[in-house]
Amino acid sequence: MNRTTIEDAVFPDCPIRNIMARISDKWSLLVIYTLDKSEKEPVRFKELQRQIPDISQKMLTVTLRTLEEDGYVTRTIYPEVPPRVEYSLTERAKSLLPHINSLIGWALENAGAIIKDRKEANRR
Repeated sequence: MNRTTIEDAVFPDCPIRNIMARISDKWSLLVIYTLDKSEKEPVRFKELQRQIPDISQKMLTVTLRTLEEDGYVTRTIYPEVPPRVEYSLTERAKSLLPHINSLIGWALENAGAIIKDRKEANRR
């Protein structure tokens, strides 16, 4: 999937689909949430990778670049040997956090019923 150009075939000038597609992919919300919940901010790449053990190095890199392009994450590079790179949330991402937390709360409240419905649907 081209992560930079997502257009709605019916409404190509509508930016909402583009924005929603980029933040609701498999990893973006999890990376934002993990950066927020990190005890120390900013967070180095390897620490972020340790906190999300099932994400590959390549996918984490792609996700962080996309979040940086959209203004959710700031990347700071320190001219050291070896180079040190740290990531932190921008104010835009912080303004998204209450919505992410609401979604997590909703998922927790409804998880049991959703799993039950899935099992019933699979039995049919």
